[in-house]
Amino acid sequence: MSGNSLFAAQEEREDAASAPLAERMRPRNFDEVLGQGELTREGSPLRRALEEGRAVSCVFWGEPGTGKTTIARLIASVARARFVPFSAVLSGIAELRTICKEAEQAKFRGERTLLFVDEIHRFNKAQQDAFLPRVERGDVILVGATTENPSFALVPALQSRLVVHRLRLLTEDEVLELLTRALTDEERGLGARGLRFDEVALQKVAAYGAGDARRALTALEHVAGGVSDGAQVDGDHVERVLGRPLLVHDKKGEEHFNALSAFHKSLRNSDADAALYWMLRLLEAGEDPLVVVRRMVAFAAEDVGLADPSALRIALSALEAVRFLGMPEGRLALGNACVYLALAPKSNAVYRALAAARQAVADAPRAPVPMALRNAPTKLMKDSGYGEGYVYAHDTDAGVADMQCLPDAVAKRRFYEPTDRGLEARLAQRLRELAEAKVPQS
Repeated sequence: MSGNSLFAAQEEREDAASAPLAERMRPRNFDEVLGQGELTREGSPLRRALEEGRAVSCVFWGEPGTGKTTIARLIASVARARFVPFSAVLSGIAELRTICKEAEQAKFRGERTLLFVDEIHRFNKAQQDAFLPRVERGDVILVGATTENPSFALVPALQSRLVVHRLRLLTEDEVLELLTRALTDEERGLGARGLRFDEVALQKVAAYGAGDARRALTALEHVAGGVSDGAQVDGDHVERVLGRPLLVHDKKGEEHFNALSAFHKSLRNSDADAALYWMLRLLEAGEDPLVVVRRMVAFAAEDVGLADPSALRIALSALEAVRFLGMPEGRLALGNACVYLALAPKSNAVYRALAAARQAVADAPRAPVPMALRNAPTKLMKDSGYGEGYVYAHDTDAGVADMQCLPDAVAKRRFYEPTDRGLEARLAQRLRELAEAKVPQS
């Protein structure tokens, strides 16, 4: 080996040693990947395909730090393909054309190219379409990475040519395993430093990572950077260095709607604890409290309905309290409304009645108004039968007349079917009483 080669090898080792801990601890094979067992375990469809020489173009969809880039690199390694990274943020179509041209030439030499496109959702439709011919001809194995839902982020033509793999956030136990690896690995990690993190300290670092492997390792490196070799690290030190973990909440992204959905569905399932959790998670992450309370007003009308009419009044009162008091004082009003709505009896009977009535309107949009219900201000209209058969309800003993109020086309349909929960149980009884009162007496 020449002197220059020795010098280059030494430089490479020094660069690796100075790389961030998260980069040094990047898994070297599928068995080291944590959290994505459905994709990476022995015998999984992905590994079988690679072992059989079938590398399929795909897109990895997941939060930051879930392993999208790592798995793409491992696919390239197992498939014996050149790994060519490409950023949709930093690069453009001109560079993409150059890469694809080189990949086409490499294919003629019997070499495969894996084109890894990070943040693929940042490309517009025309830019995404540029991948199509290259994927179809097999010039490249296209592997995209995105934090956005591919159903909305990718054009249909590209979606149909890619297999979508959903990557999940790591569990706390998986993050703890990752941190332990980093603390004990003497070659790539911090093992040579002999640091001793107690259980609470490791748990606080893991909580700070919030399921993001890169974030957790970066936090560990930051904490370790402030202590000497062989130090004992406790939870108080971790908290002083890292502070409280930030809540991740993209107000315009999918997680915004996921959290709101979880809040609404927890209320619907009468789970007050879960509803409070999701409400506070939204608020602590910086969500506009009016967004939260508007969801409660909508919920009161849609999911509680006439089972407890007070629910809507309480939700609207919370809305006024938040507007009047602001935050954080308005939080208590939100809490009161949240618990009340969760524990209130539930009914979507009116919601269903509206949908059924709307369908009836669509089915018979021009059904004539029954003659008995028509207004008859002139003699001609009276002579034509307008108002004939009308019975003034207050003149009857029961306060209800045996009179058809729906058009003939939909007269036999029923829209409102009350539940037997809360006030609606009494409304159901009232409907039965009205039906009996309308039966002509012999």
